[in-house]
Amino acid sequence: MHETLTHLHLVTITPWKLIGYLGTFLFTARWFVQFYATKKQKKVVVPMMFWYLSVSGSLLTLVYFIWGKNDSVGIIQTAFPMFVSVYNVFAHLRQRRAETVVPGGSDNP
Repeated sequence: MHETLTHLHLVTITPWKLIGYLGTFLFTARWFVQFYATKKQKKVVVPMMFWYLSVSGSLLTLVYFIWGKNDSVGIIQTAFPMFVSVYNVFAHLRQRRAETVVPGGSDNP
């Protein structure tokens, strides 16, 4: 997994880096999801997709830091905040309440 796939200018791309890049992309995408939901609701909203992207992005980034880079700072930086995201997903699943984002609507059932 450490073999070089390609070079882009001065950046060497490996399979592990692709996993790390995908994790970073997913983790960053959550902010666009949150922005979209807030804009549609006209109030601050944190939709479940935000937490799903947080967990999946954190998990891929954690895998990269553990096996791809072996970086203890990255592992700690990624692992501990991931627990909050996982907790929020499980808390939501325990409620078993469907989530809808309606343009201009309320999030109250």
